[in-house]
Amino acid sequence: MSTSTLTGICPECETDLTTPPIVQGETMSCPECMLTLRVEDVRDGTLSLQMIEVQLRDWGQ
Repeated sequence: MSTSTLTGICPECETDLTTPPIVQGETMSCPECMLTLRVEDVRDGTLSLQMIEVQLRDWGQ
């Protein structure tokens, strides 16, 4: 059985997310709070998401 879309909830702002098929380890951004999320697990069409810290470049300004 193949799922055409997956669902999950942003752990920061609790926005309901829907995405095309994605695999464990891939990253995505929450469209509401712009947080970068990593897919920790995909089970029964539901994503388990974890926030990840993004290192921003220090341009020395």
